[in-house]
Amino acid sequence: MSTDADGKKRGMFARLFGRGGEETQTAAPQPEAHEAQEGDEAPKRSWWQRLTGGLARTSQAISQGVADIFTKRKLDALTLEELEDVLLRADLGVGASSRITQAVGKARYERDIAPDEVRAILAREVEAVLEPVAKPFEIDETRRPFIILVVGVNGSGKTTTIAKLASKWTGEGKKVVLAAGDTFRAAAVEQLKIWGARFDSEVVAGKEGADAAGLAFDAIKRARETDADILLMDTAGRLQNRAELMAELEKIVRVMKKAEADAPHAVLLVLDATVGQNALQQVEIFGRVAGVTGLVMTKLDGTARGGILVAIAEAYGLPIHFIGVGEGQDDLEPFTARDFARAIAGLDNDTEAPEAAPES
Repeated sequence: MSTDADGKKRGMFARLFGRGGEETQTAAPQPEAHEAQEGDEAPKRSWWQRLTGGLARTSQAISQGVADIFTKRKLDALTLEELEDVLLRADLGVGASSRITQAVGKARYERDIAPDEVRAILAREVEAVLEPVAKPFEIDETRRPFIILVVGVNGSGKTTTIAKLASKWTGEGKKVVLAAGDTFRAAAVEQLKIWGARFDSEVVAGKEGADAAGLAFDAIKRARETDADILLMDTAGRLQNRAELMAELEKIVRVMKKAEADAPHAVLLVLDATVGQNALQQVEIFGRVAGVTGLVMTKLDGTARGGILVAIAEAYGLPIHFIGVGEGQDDLEPFTARDFARAIAGLDNDTEAPEAAPES
């Protein structure tokens, strides 16, 4: 790609994925008003740089807490209790926090222990929890179209996530159809239409307030007719404690199965990291109603409680496919346990965790 074309492409993504989450907008975005000027952008950062930058608030809170506890102090019951409190405040969950604390304390009582050693042990233990659930998202190419339902609460970032995934897959040469299932929010429908045009993806939409389940049926039919590889269906944001809204989601899934017996082939739950412990309840309820098959965690750059991903992994064991650390098109990437564990602990990517302490 030429420099000029590359600049135009980056400018397009700056317009499509700019700040101002899609769930709070009241009107469709106007891409012309946000044209990026060629040469204005900083050099592109690596994913590791974006990940560590996005998790900076969480890692800084943990690192500062560890430094305050362990600098010039011997390890004892009080320091371990204070460490557990730091980890709980980062939302790592009771189980993981307890295990990390035990790993730090193992055979180390009345010894000096450096903050760097504590953070390395933290990274090792977090990676052990996350490794089993860090699974790439796989599209079964024998199922055409491969039908993906995207669910989540208001403001979690569903529509933006769909656009980023559509960008990724169309860039790989796949034909993607988008279904504007958030029928009660005109801005969401307009956003998908704009993005669909940019990615050369057809958008199936109905009238404002139309039945989302009926739209799902029509979208599956249209994706078949156009020989699409993937159908990505947006849904309205719904609070997990609103029974009538969850019943509507259940209806969408039921109608999808009428159109395609094994649909949806994947159900992605988009979680907003800033909600902390509330995300655990979302996983439970959306899992029960919609049959969630995998998770996407967004907005990790907006919280000091990014450890909630560890708590969710331990509690539910659902695959974590993608994480987002910003609004840019490149800020949604496949989830890797090692990188996340080292970033949250504030370690360099090549830092190795110490071996577990021997039994005393």
